Amino acid sequence: MEDILLKNDTILGIDIGGTKCAIILGKGTVESIDIIDRVSFPTVNEKGCEGTIDRIFLEIENLLRAHDINVSDAAGIGISCGGPLDSKNGIIMSPPNLPGWDNIKIIDVIERRFNVKTNLQNDANACALAEWRYGAGRGLKNVVFLTFGTGMGAGLILDGKLYSGTNDMAGEVGHVRLENNGPVGYGKAGSFEGFCSGGGIAMLAKIRALEKLQMGEKVSFCGSIDELDCINAKIVADAAHKGDALAIEIYKESGNYLGRGLAVLVDILNPEAIIIGSVFARSKDLLWPYAKKVMENESLSYSRNVCKVIPATLGEKIGDYAALAVALI
Repeated sequence: MEDILLKNDTILGIDIGGTKCAIILGKGTVESIDIIDRVSFPTVNEKGCEGTIDRIFLEIENLLRAHDINVSDAAGIGISCGGPLDSKNGIIMSPPNLPGWDNIKIIDVIERRFNVKTNLQNDANACALAEWRYGAGRGLKNVVFLTFGTGMGAGLILDGKLYSGTNDMAGEVGHVRLENNGPVGYGKAGSFEGFCSGGGIAMLAKIRALEKLQMGEKVSFCGSIDELDCINAKIVADAAHKGDALAIEIYKESGNYLGRGLAVLVDILNPEAIIIGSVFARSKDLLWPYAKKVMENESLSYSRNVCKVIPATLGEKIGDYAALAVALI
């Protein structure tokens, strides 16, 4: 393991998503990473999971060949994938966004093909590693990373180590219920994910827009009831930035619940930083004023005063950095 951490050498990342997969070629260590090249392709194909794995093999070999690199030169391969999974035994265990990926022993599959040490982590943990090592959390020991993307999950860096829990289920904050009723996220009405995710904001917007439209009022970001399914968090954010009162109110509601969730994390984990990605990173101005006020009212001052809440800094490349970071665990 020490050899892997100390070599400034070739590393490979595999980012397996419900829609797309990416193969990333990089060089680096736990201190810094340079992305050399990447390729992406649709996850779903007519041959199912086996077809996707075959495509992963092909694209890794193509990338290495294009850069005249032998696979034996690789220090490690990292796989980032949505959970649930068993990172210790390298098994992908039926993620909801990957139908047919049932108990796939992905580490065994990759290591048999390439004979290179391979690691697996869920995408939230992988992103937490990336932001901690190469982004907004650099130099800190206690960091919470919140995805705030399509869903809401967390990766935890505690005392300078990734914490994944007894069976890789630590950080599933999206399942925490904040209200008895509300948008459904992570299979639970009123959950943290229901209020604070791209999908949750879209659901809130559909509810509020439907109320207005049924009363004969106009909605700037939705022309008719038939268009409700076209609403997403970005459309609402764009309307809010143009001054639309309903859109601003929707983000205010999400921000208030974000503040509640942050207060819980601050009080329980006492982190130095909570780093938030995706929707928050793009729309901090719409969320943070309300989240900050609620967090200040709900959390203990001793813990709150040593914790900063900041947007992720790796941007659209965070998935690439995340997969590569897993290679260096």
